This record gives sequence, structure tokens and C-alpha cells, in this order.
Amino acid sequence: MRLALEEARSALHIGEVPVGAVVVLGGEVLGRGFNQPIRGLDPSAHAEVLALRQAARALGNYRLLGACVYVTIEPCLMCVGALIHARVSEVVYGAPEPKAGALRSTLQFEDLAANHRFAITSGVLEEECRQVMVDFFKYRRGEA
Repeated sequence: MRLALEEARSALHIGEVPVGAVVVLGGEVLGRGFNQPIRGLDPSAHAEVLALRQAARALGNYRLLGACVYVTIEPCLMCVGALIHARVSEVVYGAPEPKAGALRSTLQFEDLAANHRFAITSGVLEEECRQVMVDFFKYRRGEA
């Protein structure tokens, strides 16, 4: 999760919403990503999607069987879909996302009619992950 936080801070430094993700398989980091939809003019350029793309290229396969994805904030519905299609084994996230989180906050992953399931672990470095977001939005609103 510390590597995902590094990625989130990379987004922060370029004015993007600070979410970071890392894909790990067999103890090896295969993919890293941070939010870049504004910079990339790409609405799908979320941290998880970019990390999955990089990992798939590194592995030579879009199916990332056995992989664990660490992400600082609960993934949105688009990213949950990508995680399902990538066939990851586990998603570990830091802080919940009450407005758009699609694993536990706005949707219950267990209730989705999905053709693949993965384990979910939440609350890893939760306060640190949350604080990066809080600080970003305070700065954006001019409260910092």
C-alpha cells in the first residue's frame, strides 16, 4: 500500500485526484498507476486501469490470475469492472469512497452478477490514504 500511496502523491503533484494503484503477482510489482484523466484527456485513465494495463503488458496476458491490486481509495464501478475482467484474485484498498466506491460504499460487490469474484480487504493504511484525499480537496477549495 505504501507504493500505491507513492503513486497517489504523483497524481497530487500534477493536479489530479490523488489515487494510486499497484498490481502485485508473486511478490513482484507488475504495474503501477495514478489518476490521469485530466492530463491524458481520457476518462478511463484511473489509477487501477493504468496499473492493470501496465501489468497486462508486463505479463503478456490481459488476465492477471493470482494478482493482488493495492489501491488507496475504494474503486469506482468502472474500475471494479476492469478488475473483474482482469480476473485479479484480490483487491486491497485503503479508504472507502462514500460517493463512488463500488465494492462496499455505493454497491455491494457480493451482490453484482459478475462472472468472476475476488477477495476484498479494506482499511489498509486507511487514515493515511484518506488524508491524502482530504488535503487535496482542501487545497482545491482554497482552505489549505
